[in-house]
Amino acid sequence: PAPWHQVFVVDFQLHLETESVEQAHPTKPVCVQPSDSIRHVMRVLKSSATSAAMVCREGKLEGIFTERDALRQLADGSDLDVPVSTVMVKQPVSMRMGDSVGKAISLMSGGKFRQVPIVDGQGHVTGVVGVAGVLRYLVEHFPRIIYTLPPSPHHKMETRDGG
Repeated sequence: PAPWHQVFVVDFQLHLETESVEQAHPTKPVCVQPSDSIRHVMRVLKSSATSAAMVCREGKLEGIFTERDALRQLADGSDLDVPVSTVMVKQPVSMRMGDSVGKAISLMSGGKFRQVPIVDGQGHVTGVVGVAGVLRYLVEHFPRIIYTLPPSPHHKMETRDGG
């Protein structure tokens, strides 16, 4: 039989590739209009206690504006009263609700994203998968795996135990 750690890795990878982002605790999207000022969007981020606003027109995703973007605007001394559409990330990477948790992790890792919008077939934002949700998903799966591990899988006895 395969060592316990190989079974663990294969089983865990299987979950990551078969379970959808719906299992990774997506949050409700916070949407703003492209014509909203950067200042207004920053207030929305603060009052919503979220780190990303989806910039939508009639519910369809056009861009994303994050805390990082806000910090960049503040650091540059930019005019905060211009429309957010002038500084948002246009056509951001997005996912579908049926996409796997593994894909979400891959997108976040590869693109250095902390939030990925989830859209339906018409491009309407239905949720946001974030690092916190993915971490929660991982933590929920680890106890089941860790509880089945041998007590000390790599422990070697110095002396013989018993007779």
